[in-house]
Amino acid sequence: MQVDPERPVVRVSQGAQDLDDHGPPVSPDGTVHRLALTFDAFDARHHTLWLRYAHTQVGGRDAAETVVDATCARLLEHWPHVLTQESVARYAWALLKEEVAWWLDDHDMEPALVDTAAFHAAVRKLLDHEKRDQFDVLQREIGLYRAISRLPERQYDVVVLRYALQIPDEEVAEYMGIEVATVRSHVRHARRRLARDLDVRAPEREE
Repeated sequence: MQVDPERPVVRVSQGAQDLDDHGPPVSPDGTVHRLALTFDAFDARHHTLWLRYAHTQVGGRDAAETVVDATCARLLEHWPHVLTQESVARYAWALLKEEVAWWLDDHDMEPALVDTAAFHAAVRKLLDHEKRDQFDVLQREIGLYRAISRLPERQYDVVVLRYALQIPDEEVAEYMGIEVATVRSHVRHARRRLARDLDVRAPEREE
């Protein structure tokens, strides 16, 4: 995806506000060009996942593209600053989450996770629906969606990525800029919390 570096960015993160408003400096050795290529490579690696995650939150492809485009514009405009972060992936993920939150607030909406077909299927599998009648399944699903929405932010993200989008732990760690062990810890805590909230037995091991 090509992002127009001249695209106006209405919202700028606090850390990025310290940069020159005119964008990255131009140097004779082509630094700006190299930075752009670096961004393109980073974007190519993360863009599809960002779109899929945004889709689970805003409920439509066009809206998801709007959110991700805004995220990319902010990243590219302040790319030299982004590269100074301890984890570029974690910084980018935070910007994506911020853009999602702003979009939802602007449209007076809640995350559209409940309307995502992939997550609906994953939830039914987790609830072992073939052993329960349909009314019970529906009630349990509604309760689980509500419980998921109350999870701490990192646990929520891991649950969405791992169960809704079926992303392996190693890739979840890469996209969120955290360790694989941290991903698995978030999963364990999330499943225990969900089990407690739903008054069901917590799983003895991860699936």
